[in-house]
Amino acid sequence: MQLHDLIPNEGSKKDRKRVGRGTGSGRGKTSGRGTKGQNSRQGGGVRLYHMGGNLPFYRKLPFMRGEGFTPYHRVRYSEVNLDALKQFAAGAEVTPETLKEAGLLKNESKPIKIMGRGEINIALKVKAHKVTEGARQKIEKAGGSIETIDLA
Repeated sequence: MQLHDLIPNEGSKKDRKRVGRGTGSGRGKTSGRGTKGQNSRQGGGVRLYHMGGNLPFYRKLPFMRGEGFTPYHRVRYSEVNLDALKQFAAGAEVTPETLKEAGLLKNESKPIKIMGRGEINIALKVKAHKVTEGARQKIEKAGGSIETIDLA
């Protein structure tokens, strides 16, 4: 097969509609726009979502702030992965204060969630607001313990 042998699939290419080329063409004179009226004029027509004076559909919908329909009072956590906890000594207590001192928190005002990325082989006493199930299993397998802190 050569480049000059390539042809598009049947039905994928369609000739454009040539309007205003005489009455015999079927699209002559008014070019399929009908007679008179706003939509027959050049530059005429109405904008998208126009409902002829009725209240537009998008104004009938409830107005909610934020990005779409996200929960308004959701809790955002400061996430810390297990591979970041390797810098702590065995038997150390991992609390929000020690994490802050170690520089592992991006935002200190948010509650802390321990995530399960990475492996851990030292026993740690972890105190956090939330812990994923995978992280819980890895910490307990290494001989550590987990205590959850209530959200204030």
